[in-house]
Amino acid sequence: MSENTWDAVVVGAGAGGLCAAARLSHLGYRTLVVERLDRVGGRASTEEIDGFKINTGAVVVELGGITEQTFAEVGAKFEVRPADPPILYRINGRDVDISSGGWGLLVQQLTRHGAKLLAAARDDGGPTERELSTADWVRRYTKNDAVQGIFRNMCGSIFAVGSEELPARVFLTYITRGSAFKRLGFCPEGTIGIWKSLADVVERNGGEVWLGSEVQRLHVEGDRVTGARIRRGGETVEVACAFAVSDIGPSATLDLVGPEHFPADYVGAVLQRDLPCGMISVNFASREPLITAPGLLSFARTRRLCYVANFSATCPEMAPAGWHLYVGTGVPKPAVGDFDSEADTALVLQDLREEIPGFDRARILSIAVTRDDWPPQRAVAGYDLPHDTPLPNLWNVGDAVKEYANGGTTACAETAKLVVEEIRAGGFGRST
Repeated sequence: MSENTWDAVVVGAGAGGLCAAARLSHLGYRTLVVERLDRVGGRASTEEIDGFKINTGAVVVELGGITEQTFAEVGAKFEVRPADPPILYRINGRDVDISSGGWGLLVQQLTRHGAKLLAAARDDGGPTERELSTADWVRRYTKNDAVQGIFRNMCGSIFAVGSEELPARVFLTYITRGSAFKRLGFCPEGTIGIWKSLADVVERNGGEVWLGSEVQRLHVEGDRVTGARIRRGGETVEVACAFAVSDIGPSATLDLVGPEHFPADYVGAVLQRDLPCGMISVNFASREPLITAPGLLSFARTRRLCYVANFSATCPEMAPAGWHLYVGTGVPKPAVGDFDSEADTALVLQDLREEIPGFDRARILSIAVTRDDWPPQRAVAGYDLPHDTPLPNLWNVGDAVKEYANGGTTACAETAKLVVEEIRAGGFGRST
């Protein structure tokens, strides 16, 4: 077999791409991963600033779910330290641990209006009108600002959009199936650490991960992907493959293949559902501890800020000795489409000053605005495309093809599992 002939070409070394690649290589598929950046992780990676490990996207990692299951199945190291409790909510000036009591305790801690929300969630299972937003649904039952703020920030923390953009049925599906208060943790290397482990699996099983390389074209003959043109190290390399898995989103994948190879209705659906959202993250550090929450701290009354993550409580290695590392994250208004990044960033900073005593003395390491072609989520939950495509040997993975009412890296890992199961069942490639 030629060194440039592969069973699988995986475009992108993000969460979905590496979960798929590790699973494929574990099953015996000769797998090539191509990543244009100089590091793995995609939008869930880590960079270093003056000795601080700064996550570029995903902050926490779920424990006990499909992500950890993936690592166990392929034999990858899963170094994630749990935060206990994973999240506190600042309600009326108190930081409340709701992880053990779940949804009911959260409602009790809010206001008397909360009982109406819980009862409606149990009775309805969510409204039937798909277009009804979570914010509109909440307003049916209460005008209380704190209740509305909690829901807004839950939507932002879980789905990277505001409650105005998230369909109520998505939110209620997520909540009522028990997904709201999962076990969460941090990787001491930064989130990149877990993706490095998956890349190691690919290479250990005879595959390769090409960093600093970019797929310029996926070649198609008839209705099948046959290979790729890749720019690597200043040279153009042609590779052949039995099938391809893309982790760069359906829209970018459409461009790699060429829309002429797809039916018009599929092209239209891709363009219509290309709904990336936006997020603002302020990475900051302090010589003194600024919050007591060992994981995430969320809020009831903020303008844009959804949560602050405390890395140093569980992973002091992420900061130089004597420093405490945090990130404050908010979603703009609107979270989908155009927004004033300067004005929304100013509101996140104002929230941090008001909610975090000592923030004015903290060192701001970076402010990241993720949006457009580098968003926190490529599609709003509830508006995802299917992971298969009209080409029988091309699949998408990642956060634009999530299963219903799922989000984040957990959703990416789930898409990878489903796609690899389809590949194996379909007899594609030369699995041994």
